[in-house]
Amino acid sequence: MPGTITLTGLRAFGYHGVYETERKQGQEFVLDVALELDLDEAARTDDVARTVDYGELAEALVGIVAGEPVRLIETLADRLAAACLARGRVTAATVTVHKPGAPIPYDFADVAVTLRRTR
Repeated sequence: MPGTITLTGLRAFGYHGVYETERKQGQEFVLDVALELDLDEAARTDDVARTVDYGELAEALVGIVAGEPVRLIETLADRLAAACLARGRVTAATVTVHKPGAPIPYDFADVAVTLRRTR
């Protein structure tokens, strides 16, 4: 039976953005990820090998944010979703990349891009 593993509010520092200042100074990004997969076998066997290890997933996602800079958070979200789908049991991934420090000269709460990818 399908289930969802959710990782919310994962914080990582990266150098992504259109403006050179963003790419030099960097900023914090916040990630929300929802993975769709069959969780029955994991529940039945109590075996982490039958699911997605969310600690390992978090490490991989933080590595992507800290890694090669991109101009658009759309591109970053796509890379993160691909990393989620690379975990063999995942059938779909929804990734939201929040950029709370976006260079907007007005008061705002958040800028975010959400995308969903399926296998």
